[in-house]
Amino acid sequence: MTQSIDKQPFFDGTYYAHWKTKMKFFIKSRDYKLWDIVEDGPFVPQRSKAEWSVDDRKKMELNCKALHILFCAFGPSIYEKMSSCESAKEVWDKLEVTYEGTDEVKETNIGLLTLEYENFKMDPEENIEKMFDRFSTITNGLKGYGEAILEEKLVRKLIYSLPESWDSKRTAIIEAKNLKTLKLDELMGSLLTNQIMKKKK
Repeated sequence: MTQSIDKQPFFDGTYYAHWKTKMKFFIKSRDYKLWDIVEDGPFVPQRSKAEWSVDDRKKMELNCKALHILFCAFGPSIYEKMSSCESAKEVWDKLEVTYEGTDEVKETNIGLLTLEYENFKMDPEENIEKMFDRFSTITNGLKGYGEAILEEKLVRKLIYSLPESWDSKRTAIIEAKNLKTLKLDELMGSLLTNQIMKKKK
């Protein structure tokens, strides 16, 4: 089922890095000021509510809107864990610690993903689609931890991850394309076309 672009992405406790990226862009698309509240925290007036200025109230309203977006994205079990939070930033930070771990855990996960990336090779029995899915899982995982890789490097990595049976196609791509400007989607299209042609032979 395709999710409506007007509905926040649902989080059930799995694939946190994937959800985190989608939710970040969802909030930004609603109002970039909302993302500022989530990322930096709300301005909490150091006076009674009766003394709040118009600006104070607007900032607190933004916090409530951001909280509403986040809470409505959770199922019952996740909501129970987060319901005591009073700010959107508190929710966001708690989610990161709960599903990404502490800084030490994050560094460990980054290290493991980096090792997977460095050792990545296409399996001889694997098709292009499955290979790309595995590759995307690794690179998106790194991106979720703030370790994005330049597209040029991704393209080169993917090309040189192909097995010997793809040597002729790899050579053709390297000779015909400028790897500095070649897009990952364009590379995938070329590889998929070649895969189809191989099956027809």
